[in-house]
Amino acid sequence: MKKINKNPAALIYPVPAAMVSCGSNSDEHNIITIAWTGTINSIPPMCYVSIRKERYSHDIIKRNMEFVINYSTKDLVRAADFCGRKSGRDCDKFKEMGLTPRKGEKVNTTIIVESPINIECKVTEIKELGSHDMFLAEVVNIQVSENYIDKSTGAINMQHQELIAYSHGKYIQLGDIIEQAGFSIKSN
Repeated sequence: MKKINKNPAALIYPVPAAMVSCGSNSDEHNIITIAWTGTINSIPPMCYVSIRKERYSHDIIKRNMEFVINYSTKDLVRAADFCGRKSGRDCDKFKEMGLTPRKGEKVNTTIIVESPINIECKVTEIKELGSHDMFLAEVVNIQVSENYIDKSTGAINMQHQELIAYSHGKYIQLGDIIEQAGFSIKSN
């Protein structure tokens, strides 16, 4: 296979199209759509969001030291796009997109009720990286819609739930299971 060298770039795709809610009171509640997010530790469960310093949500999260990662679905793709393109300085994104804010169980910021999974996070450290600051956080609670719970096992089942991701300027829907993890070493 012939390869061509390219200049360094952020090219790890697909990535989440997660709506991150923040703010401890109704005057500062906001939503920012984040692609730079992910898991960084298992025990304790930790994740991160990386946000440009000039973004409105950056200072809100820095001040309150908490946020909620809200999963996006096919039905929420318009809201996810809007919340990533418009600034909370100029509008109330909850109102504009018809989304329902509700206080988290373990954080003072709001979850997005329409999102099927809400991951409540408390910031433990902020790392300055250059264009972005990375907010490292401990996951303190997860709210999951009942239809995402496998009735026989109690496990979270995210297959066929119309979750979306972002890849090179496009939103894609996640779907079919190819294989179960560990299949390559499973004895027949």
